[in-house]
Amino acid sequence: MGVGIAEVLARANLTTLVCDASTQALSSGQERLQRSLQRALDRGKLEASQFQQIQGLVSFRQDSAGSFDLVVEAVSEDLALKKQILGELAERLPQALIASNTSSLSLTEMASACIRPERVLGLHFFNPPPVMQLLEVVRAEQTSQECLDRALELARRLGKTPIVVRDVAGFASSRLGIILGLEAMRMVESGVASAADIDRAMELGYRHPMGPLKLTDLVGLDVRLAIAEHLSKEIGPQFSPPPLLRRMVRAGRLGKKTGQGFYLWQGDQALEVPS
Repeated sequence: MGVGIAEVLARANLTTLVCDASTQALSSGQERLQRSLQRALDRGKLEASQFQQIQGLVSFRQDSAGSFDLVVEAVSEDLALKKQILGELAERLPQALIASNTSSLSLTEMASACIRPERVLGLHFFNPPPVMQLLEVVRAEQTSQECLDRALELARRLGKTPIVVRDVAGFASSRLGIILGLEAMRMVESGVASAADIDRAMELGYRHPMGPLKLTDLVGLDVRLAIAEHLSKEIGPQFSPPPLLRRMVRAGRLGKKTGQGFYLWQGDQALEVPS
């Protein structure tokens, strides 16, 4: 997600730094950016001059030294880790807008770890960020109207359509998306239909661009499990993870990133799992 968000920012002509403690993650991120831009170029959605320009605007480093107007944190869904990172960045960058890409965790609690917490809010991008139109802007209890306005202006510059939601568990999109995904898993578990046919039902019958199980593979089954467990505690048992999801995560079948989830993955191509 971090690299995809960086691409969106660079496409809007914003100089962008991708920061990660892992050199391997940085190298992988550079490769993903290259592949994404090449696909856009091959499909005629990007000019050759834009290809070079965007690459020139994105740098990859282990340190975050420098002056920035915006921070978008996109680490794993670990509240303690997010609070630590955002708190450190907020102290070093007192004028920057401080945002998290979390899909379910409390922005209000993250803001409490930051100086000038009125600068903190959620910018929840959707996967893949360069393609998906929606940007969910989550207002923490401390977020000022000025900072919210800055975020909405940024969303429009990025070519996104923003929605503003309160800081409640799961916000709007995750709360709706996860309940559909969990029910689809229960249907697979009870033998109602195959994963591919359940996805086709939503794609063709309800005009969803992608079925809930393929989307789960893209997001990561471990990420979906963590979100479901959080929402189950915060909201109620309707978000309890089905046993199938727990078994797949234990087996390391996490979706596209491991090559197998509800589908088998060859690069960006999803293949149906034989019944």
